Order: sequence, then structure tokens, then C-alpha cells
Amino acid sequence: MEFTAETIARFLNGEIEGNPAVKVNTIAKIEEGQEGALSFLSNPKYEQYLYTTKSSVVLVNKGFIPSEKVNATLIRVENAYEAFASLLTLVAKTRPEKTGIHPTAIIEEGASVGENVYIGAYAVIGQGCRIGDGSKVYPQVYIGDKTSIGSNCIIYQGVKIYHECVIGNNCIIHAGTVIGSDGFGFAPQSDNQFMKIPQIGNVVLEDNVEIGANVAIDRATMGSTIIRKGVKIDNLVQIGHNVEIGENTVMAGQTGIAGSTKIGRNCMFGGQVGIAGHLRVADGVKLGAQAGIIGDIKEENAVLVGSPAMEHRQFMKSFVYYRKLPEISSLADNLKKEIEKLKNR
Repeated sequence: MEFTAETIARFLNGEIEGNPAVKVNTIAKIEEGQEGALSFLSNPKYEQYLYTTKSSVVLVNKGFIPSEKVNATLIRVENAYEAFASLLTLVAKTRPEKTGIHPTAIIEEGASVGENVYIGAYAVIGQGCRIGDGSKVYPQVYIGDKTSIGSNCIIYQGVKIYHECVIGNNCIIHAGTVIGSDGFGFAPQSDNQFMKIPQIGNVVLEDNVEIGANVAIDRATMGSTIIRKGVKIDNLVQIGHNVEIGENTVMAGQTGIAGSTKIGRNCMFGGQVGIAGHLRVADGVKLGAQAGIIGDIKEENAVLVGSPAMEHRQFMKSFVYYRKLPEISSLADNLKKEIEKLKNR
């Protein structure tokens, strides 16, 4: 496809600076721009590339003031990042869509498949399952008995969804993810062995949830492990049994949440965050990468870093002294020696 800067600006309600007739037919990072490409600038760290990029059109924020001459045509918008995301969504919709049911797919007795559904090769749809209208189930997906998949969902290759789970509308689950495997429940016995506790609950994903690749979400011991609407989970995340994640919370890769912890709404977790079990995290909490949470976070919109985690300003002050520990230790040793000398006089 090919669009003029004028067409793009009209779609985004943007203002053009430069040649409105210039055409673009691809997208590129601003530092890797080429003629005919569309790029964007929202992070000031990348401003230097604006003056050297070969991209034909660049989206910028309305308030941006360049410090040098810009060769590309600029389109000023309220939020360059959001505008670029809107264009990517538009481009993605132009790709040909998979349709139909592959002859090697297995749809077991009592399963219900809606209209305009795609089911790929060697996918297995268990007994009593329901697949909503417009959903796509890619090759080698397994969907266990009595599981419900909503409308317009995308279940990518190799996803495994165990029995009796519920997936809402407009959900995306990426390759290799396992939903509804047993929670880590074992009762210690008098002979020091562990007895497995049956996990008879399920997992519920509400609408508009996106789960990355190779994520594990354990089913509840009883009741449900619940991922509320709008949650976005990165790759390689572990969600324990009976966890509840509040709506519109996002978490980066390798985060781990132990069983029965309740996460509030609109939280943001960096990579490798670890949260102990049976805790509560308030709405709007932000956790820096590798934060370790060992107690409840009761303050809404708190920002914590470190392990064990603490308020970020306190952490930064403490880290100043942490870096000086060798110097402080040496000073303490010298003072100890001086005190011993004074004692021996």
C-alpha cells in the first residue's frame, strides 16, 4: 500500500510541515529510515536521528521544537506514539486473514464453533467447548473439554488451554502459553513427603486480555484464577493458583506471582518482579525491574524498587551508601584500630 502524507495527516487529525504529496509505502525505526518510509519520534533520546533519517515522513508531538533542520516531512499529532500505533493497527488489518477449518483439526463431540472461525492444522477442540464468532485457533493448539473461547480471539500456535477455562472476547494468547495447568499445591506429610492437592478450579480471562509467549497461568485450587479485562502480560510470566490481576494492569517478562495474591487495577510491573503469596497490591502501583515484594502494598499509586522493595526515593538514597560500603568498611576498620591504640596507652 502507498499513502501520501496528506492522507495520513487526515487520518490522524495531524498538521503537516513539509511536502503533503510525499508518499510512503513502508514503516521503519527513525534510526533505520529509508526513502518511502514512515517513522515516529516520541522519546527525546532518539531526537538526534530526526536530523539524519532518510524516512520520508516522521510523526512528532505537536509541541516538539526541532533544534536543527529536518529534511523529512513532519506530521504533528497530539501523541506520536499513539498515532503510530493506530497506523500499525491499520496496516495489520490489511493482511490476509486465515479462514476455514483445516481437515486435520479435531473437533470433538458437543463442541460449538461460531461463524467465520479459523481452526488450523492438528488443533484439538475438546468435548463441549465453545469457540466464538470470528476467533482464530492456529495449528497445534489444544483446548480442553468444556472450555469457552469468546468472539474475535486469537490463539496462536501451540497454546494449551486446559479443561473448563473461560476466555473472554478479543483476547490474544501467544505461542507456547499454558493456561489452566495445576497450581503448585502440595500438603506436607508426617513422613516428610508431599501429598498433591487436587486443583479443581479454573482460569478466567476477561475481555481484551493479551498474554505473551510461554506464559503459565495456573488453575485455582477452588474457584478461579482471574485475569481482569484489559490486562497485558509479557512473555515468560508465571501466575500462581487463585491469583487475581486487576483490570488494565501490565507486567513485563519473567515476572512471577505466587498463589492467592491479589493485584489491583492499573498497576505496572517491570521485568523479573517477584511477588510472594497471599498478598494484596493496591491500585496503580508501579514496581521497578527485579523488585521483590514480601508484604502487602496498601498505598495506591506507590512506586517501589529493589529487593526487598522500598519506596523508590528511599531506595536511591540508600543506594548511595551501598556503593560506598567498601569505603565505609575501610573507615570503620581504621577507626577501630585507632580506638585500640588509645585504649592501650
